[in-house]
Amino acid sequence: MAELIEFETERLRARQWRDADCAPFAALNADPRVMQYFPARLDRAQSDALLLELSYHLVDNGFGIWAIEEKSTQALLGAVGLQIPSPDLPVFPCVEVAWRLGHDHWGKGFATEAARGALAVGFGQLGLPEIVAFTPVGNARSRRLMERLGMRDTGQAFEHPRVPEGNPLRKHCLYFLSGKTWKAANPA
Repeated sequence: MAELIEFETERLRARQWRDADCAPFAALNADPRVMQYFPARLDRAQSDALLLELSYHLVDNGFGIWAIEEKSTQALLGAVGLQIPSPDLPVFPCVEVAWRLGHDHWGKGFATEAARGALAVGFGQLGLPEIVAFTPVGNARSRRLMERLGMRDTGQAFEHPRVPEGNPLRKHCLYFLSGKTWKAANPA
């Protein structure tokens, strides 16, 4: 069990998951707009299982996918953080920055702000040499966010093994950011 890392940005708090997060997290996981670039929406039981998995990962590793809340309202906005993807991915081993916010919170800079906080943890506290991000090639919104974070498109596409063959979401693009590049753009 590692020491749990939590962080704050100007408007947001990245924290451990709570029981009260189950219903709002399930609502965003069931929203077709939020889940457009995922193979399927999650029902309540699947969402609760994912939340529990994310919570245990934070406890075991100290970092992971945090619950993101707006400090002024304490409302759960979604999930953002760093995760170690499954070893069956062709980009493994790596650490990925990932996000999923409720539709009502899009377009306000929350995902960018929270992801920048997660990158600061990854490159600062954890001393990671690099962080990646990946998404289905057609997910222009996430790709623009990756670029705002200073990540570069590697030009390497891969077939995601957990997306069924023939599914248009199977082909993913890969973005990359080195700790050296991040530190040069974010001096202490």
